[in-house]
Amino acid sequence: MKIQAEYIGYSKVKYILEYEDCDDFSILPYEKCTQVYTVCFNEDKIIIGYGGHKNTWGLIGGTIEPGETFEQTLIREVQEESNHKLLKMLPIGYQKVTDTRDNSIVYQLRYVSCGTPYGPFISDPAGTITQIACIEPCDYKKYFDWGKIGERIMQRAVELKDQL
Repeated sequence: MKIQAEYIGYSKVKYILEYEDCDDFSILPYEKCTQVYTVCFNEDKIIIGYGGHKNTWGLIGGTIEPGETFEQTLIREVQEESNHKLLKMLPIGYQKVTDTRDNSIVYQLRYVSCGTPYGPFISDPAGTITQIACIEPCDYKKYFDWGKIGERIMQRAVELKDQL
């Protein structure tokens, strides 16, 4: 399923978002993939984090570091931001982001995963996530609303959860 949307970011920059379901990220140009985020289940609830550069709630994940695979990034980010160990993950889809200033393109990857806590949340080493919560998947819009793209990501995560 393909969904298009517009997003106005910092400094009033307009971005064109194109989300598409995808089961295999190897089809994407690695060098243009910049972020990896997950709908991470802990039993039947999802883990979300508060903070970041926007001080809002959102999914757990972050920036791909040089030399990391997408999966390594996700494992590291989930541990750092929520103190959870990832047990299994599956691709959900990706978001192609076009910056209208110069038509540059990056890709943001979305996964569904399941994890278990190492222990209580202490703090994110990067200091970006200050709080985590485990919520019912159907309640995510009480914390963040990403429109039709967010709806599809959550729908697909719930559909794929049983394959984890």
